[in-house]
Amino acid sequence: MRAAEAARAAGNEGKARVCARRGAGYAVRMHYRRVNGAGWGGDAFHQLKVLRDDVTQPEALRAAARRLTTQVNHDHAMPFAEDVLDDARALISAYVEAPTA
Repeated sequence: MRAAEAARAAGNEGKARVCARRGAGYAVRMHYRRVNGAGWGGDAFHQLKVLRDDVTQPEALRAAARRLTTQVNHDHAMPFAEDVLDDARALISAYVEAPTA
């Protein structure tokens, strides 16, 4: 998340989103490895798509994953008001800082 925040501070919102996705994806991967075992893998985008579609997880976390996997429009804007860095922080908090979620 430090890289995401640094990218945003430097005015590089695209890089900030990528870094946020990576951090969130890592947290999600840690969660699923605890739940499903060591064979769990894939890139950050894959991790977030799995969480997005996992009806056993809280809707707020699934919604955060949904926003983190949403592509920007032609104007490089997101179709929602929520901050994807906040979404990434929520996933990290849920799956790394409080691993019982």
